[in-house]
Amino acid sequence: MSAGELACIYSILMLHNDEIAITAEKINTILKAAGVTVESYWPSLFAKLAQNKSIDDLVLNAGAAGGAVSAPATSAAGGAAAAAAPAAEAKKILLEEAKEESDDDMGFSLFD
Repeated sequence: MSAGELACIYSILMLHNDEIAITAEKINTILKAAGVTVESYWPSLFAKLAQNKSIDDLVLNAGAAGGAVSAPATSAAGGAAAAAAPAAEAKKILLEEAKEESDDDMGFSLFD
């Protein structure tokens, strides 16, 4: 990822955090203030991305596997329920692994 791409991403995150509408002009203003030069098409490309996708969903699903990032959320409640299901499954797996690794299963403990 180039410095120009990162600068545009950070600009979008700043605008989103301040609840300011994300436009190519505002991204350019932030880049100019930061002294960053980018290809002329980057700000408009990232502004279109921000208009078509939910920034919250993109940030929250950044580490998710493959297609989860591109899946559109039907509603806030539906998106929260969909996010809770994998979290619950991960917690269940971790609890099962912790149970399997218990010293009780081996018939001895460190302090016997």
